[in-house]
Amino acid sequence: MRLFIKDHLLLIGFQVVQLGLIILIPWLDGYRDFMTLSYVIFLGFFLFSCYLLYCYISRRTFYNRLEKPMESIDESLQKTEQIPIAEALDQLLKSQYRLYKNRISETEVQKEEHMTFIDRWVHQMKTPLSVIELTAQDLDEPESSNIREETERIKTGLNTVLYMARLRTIQEDFRIKPVALESLVQEINRENKRFFIRNEVYPKLDTERARITVETDEKWLMFIMTQLIQNGVKYSAGISRYMEISIYERAGSAIFEVTDSGVGIPEEDQKRIFSAFYTGENGRKYRESTGMGLFLVKEVADYLGHGIEMESIVGMGTTFRILFPPAQNITTM
Repeated sequence: MRLFIKDHLLLIGFQVVQLGLIILIPWLDGYRDFMTLSYVIFLGFFLFSCYLLYCYISRRTFYNRLEKPMESIDESLQKTEQIPIAEALDQLLKSQYRLYKNRISETEVQKEEHMTFIDRWVHQMKTPLSVIELTAQDLDEPESSNIREETERIKTGLNTVLYMARLRTIQEDFRIKPVALESLVQEINRENKRFFIRNEVYPKLDTERARITVETDEKWLMFIMTQLIQNGVKYSAGISRYMEISIYERAGSAIFEVTDSGVGIPEEDQKRIFSAFYTGENGRKYRESTGMGLFLVKEVADYLGHGIEMESIVGMGTTFRILFPPAQNITTM
């Protein structure tokens, strides 16, 4: 209704001025029959009101559509009244819809090509890295260790790029199955042995007697755990020689916990640590930080239905937990 009034506001003002002139001219000419003048005013306003009422009723759906925001792009294909302006609007929206769909299709194709290129490029880069590592084994120390240290950093960066590229198609790249948490942690520790030695920070694994098994995607869970363990090591280097990895149950949920005694996370950064590219105060001190690790951890955990908890005190350390709800904890089933 408001849009209709705004659209006809100029016409209403023009009609008021017109009726005023029609009355004013006979009045100035000396005509003083108030009944006749009142009848003219009433008749003019009555006919004009009937015209406005007809216009509103016949175009009510059209104006309502213009006032109501669309909830989906498909609503642009809906039809309104068969009046010229409404039909013109329908045709415009249909042409915009077709253009939008074409642009989206082109963008999706380009994105798929880009993701495919990134995926292949990462795998291609791993081959020369492996050759460099084998070559470094024949060198004397400390050159050999330095080269292998740098190749490990490159591998970590390449894996982050690969998982970032796969994140948008995660629904096509995961398989849920039973995963033994203790076995997975031990595998991660073996793969990161040189990383622990280089930083002089070593994990201590604490588990309950019962082997805890959860339903999840092993590859993506391994990525999450690796990120949390490597972060704990990186921010504990030079401060503490050990970090704790715990696996236990709480209120029916399975818990994977990583606790370090490192620098801790400032309180003002804690609410934003899962934001993309956010490095915070610690990230500016440790320049290797990209701000993408914890972002990927949160995105993947949310998709798999796992919870994330974090506790941290500056100067005392940080604890991260992955929570597997009772429906995913099959240890006691």
